[in-house]
Amino acid sequence: MISKMKRHIAIPIVAIMVAGLFGSTASRADDASARRILKAMSDYVTAQKTLSITYDADIEVITNDLQKIQFTNSGQVVLSRPDKLRARRTGGYADVQLVFDGKALSIFSLDDDMYTQVEAPGSVDQLIGKLRAEFTVDMPGADLLLSNVYDGLIEDVLDAKHIGRGVIDGVECEHLAFRNSETDWQIWVELGDRPIPRKYVITSKGVTAAPQYTLRIKEWRTDTPVADAFAFNPPPTAKRVSAEQLAHIDEVPNGVAIGGKK
Repeated sequence: MISKMKRHIAIPIVAIMVAGLFGSTASRADDASARRILKAMSDYVTAQKTLSITYDADIEVITNDLQKIQFTNSGQVVLSRPDKLRARRTGGYADVQLVFDGKALSIFSLDDDMYTQVEAPGSVDQLIGKLRAEFTVDMPGADLLLSNVYDGLIEDVLDAKHIGRGVIDGVECEHLAFRNSETDWQIWVELGDRPIPRKYVITSKGVTAAPQYTLRIKEWRTDTPVADAFAFNPPPTAKRVSAEQLAHIDEVPNGVAIGGKK
């Protein structure tokens, strides 16, 4: 076990090492390079007409007594541009399925065996906007599903850096970091001829203790059959309810008192 004195000595040494690392890579932290890599990733992603993504995600919250708590979930997203989407998110507190066929949106809480349906004609872009505005719900990595990923990500960016390279699940990636007035966010983009996002981290600067949302893409496929993926067929036992009656669809469980605003 490290003594208190040794710990006090070790912390400054680590801080010096980290400062030296970023000093030596400062010349690589180039705004133009970061934007170029992000644009290449965005162009590749939006060129894919169908996608099947498997992911893990973590969301941190700050409680009223300023404790940081992290909640974890996994899921899958299937996308067929421009107007079809299916998503499943499973965590410790909610198991939720969302199906959009270009005309209607269906949200099914498997834990409660209840679902709601609303008319929502339009594109996936319009659906994401509707979910955010009317349901205060966001898709996992929704910014990466838009028809113009680059414009959505780069909007309001004040600073862009190409940090260097990192390895995500054994895959070498370009590591980019961006800042705007409300958040810092990072993205790791796979090297090579398939520049897909592998990890995406958003840090909220307007909340005490700076909670983060982290998305890790485990599998990215464009060869998955999607012909029957967007038909919603609830089990016969499922009850149709209003959107307000779906109580367990959030990543954060009910009853967690969230605070920490600056």
